[in-house]
Amino acid sequence: MSFVTGLKCRECGESYEIAALNVCEYCFGPLEVQYDYAGIKAAVSRETIEARPQNLWRYRELLPIETEPRIGLYSGYTPLVKAERLAAELGVDELYVKDDSVNHPTFSYKDRVVSVAITKAIELGFDTVSCASTGNLANSVSAHAARAGLRCFIFIPDNLEQGKVIGSGIYKPTTVAISGNYDDVNRLCTEIADKYKWAFVNINLRPFYTEGAKTYGFEVAEQLGWKLPQHMVIPTAGGTILPKVAKAFEELIDVGLVDAAPSRIYSAQAGGCAPVVNAIHRKSDLIEPVKPNTIAKSIAIGNPADGYYVIKAVEKSGGWGESVTDDEIIAGIHLLARTEGIFTEPAGGTTVAVTKKLIEQGRIPRDESIVISVTGNGYKTIEAVAPGIPKPQVIPAKLSDFDALYEAAGEPPLSDKAVNG
Repeated sequence: MSFVTGLKCRECGESYEIAALNVCEYCFGPLEVQYDYAGIKAAVSRETIEARPQNLWRYRELLPIETEPRIGLYSGYTPLVKAERLAAELGVDELYVKDDSVNHPTFSYKDRVVSVAITKAIELGFDTVSCASTGNLANSVSAHAARAGLRCFIFIPDNLEQGKVIGSGIYKPTTVAISGNYDDVNRLCTEIADKYKWAFVNINLRPFYTEGAKTYGFEVAEQLGWKLPQHMVIPTAGGTILPKVAKAFEELIDVGLVDAAPSRIYSAQAGGCAPVVNAIHRKSDLIEPVKPNTIAKSIAIGNPADGYYVIKAVEKSGGWGESVTDDEIIAGIHLLARTEGIFTEPAGGTTVAVTKKLIEQGRIPRDESIVISVTGNGYKTIEAVAPGIPKPQVIPAKLSDFDALYEAAGEPPLSDKAVNG
């Protein structure tokens, strides 16, 4: 049973029926899915959700679908890692990493939003799906389209990391690389969506696509024992995930699944592309577009579509926003890998580095619960850290050669340590 009641403009409040439509015809504001929350509250309990398969569809009453999903059956419900070693390093008591770097099937949080968007595309009768992407979205759309048997076109900037280019191409979409940055790609895709009437997951299906991001927040609350975190740090690119995590927390309260409690949300951006954080620091609602210049390509969107709503969500929660340099991002990647054994892409390095900065600033207290968002996998972006990784030391296949290597590192051979006690 679906509890969706329609679409509504976030600015003027105009109502629309469910369709592949993302912009209000009257004020050009973005559209958002509306639900019957009273009906959901009567239909759903913690026990109902906990008894379901561990995927994102366990929250289906709060998602904009009508039929049984054919994709996303193994997506979502990623680990909430209690990061004790990282907590000790940062000097805090209770720290978690919500790790979408292991999301199925393409190792990023985009597998959530794409599962919902393509399910809706199928319901609306589309046979071709598409996207404008900085990499992770292209990977996910390509994989889910292949599973659903849909035709697929993806559009990317021409300077993406090879891991992400190959990570889409393996699924055999039609890949088009555009000379320019993501904002150039997105402008072109808006025109293509209008002309060819394809299902662009992050354009004409954006109201449904963004709802999938709520599942990230739903899972955090459930995995904390149906409690909201006191602090949550989330990367900002186009601005999809942060406002939807905030919405997820509000919905959980509204339908009685969690108790109302303060939960501050923080926006994390790379210093080379920080239009939202810049606006937060200016205490302004106006996003001034920037030209991206950062290794964090997956969050390098200079004119974020939902940036305004990131600012509003951050302000409402009592949170803040910070940016970090590329060197700090790389240090964040190394820190998370060294302490928790999680290899994240630069977006995750950004959230780690921003969390460290916010703790040092005193904005996040050291004795309250903190969740760091990791939204993508480092194996896709090895170029970012490759220069700082030592090359393997090559020796002949002789024990004496290893003994010499080990001693040169300042340690006696293990056999000597055993003999000398």
